[in-house]
Amino acid sequence: MATIKATIVSDKDTDHGQKGTLEEEYVAQLSPIEKKAYKIAIEHLGTSFNLKKSNGFCDWVKDKK
Repeated sequence: MATIKATIVSDKDTDHGQKGTLEEEYVAQLSPIEKKAYKIAIEHLGTSFNLKKSNGFCDWVKDKK
């Protein structure tokens, strides 16, 4: 079985400032099943996967405001 390596972007790794923190907060609140789907998306989609453009993240940010 392939090893899944998921990286969470921190605010110092992106020029979006607060966005990195929001990404970390979003991933931290995911259920175990959602985290598994997140890791699979990273593995299968690679660099074409963008958490900030995902429906779940966009909805979460909208609800958070």
